[in-house]
Amino acid sequence: METAYIYHITTRSWWEAAQPNGQLSSPRFEEEGYIHCATEQQIPGVLERYFKGQSDLVRLTIDKAKVKPPLVFELAGKLNEVFPHIHGPINLDAVVAVDPL
Repeated sequence: METAYIYHITTRSWWEAAQPNGQLSSPRFEEEGYIHCATEQQIPGVLERYFKGQSDLVRLTIDKAKVKPPLVFELAGKLNEVFPHIHGPINLDAVVAVDPL
């Protein structure tokens, strides 16, 4: 059964900086053209590969039905795994929970 949620990992400070804008981008958005997200099962691997040793992290729970930019599940070639990517800034009303990691 498909879940209604995807997840994005970011720092608390990046999350807080997004509040006045009503949308969240990512430090690599301009370079890549999308925001990396993950399914619940993918979170441990994402944390290990990209956030090892970092603190002040939060997990954003995103309601897929509320995301305004295109949401595309795309193959990450090096990992041979399909990940959700949001092709535009995340509208904050799509974020239904913010949990410290």
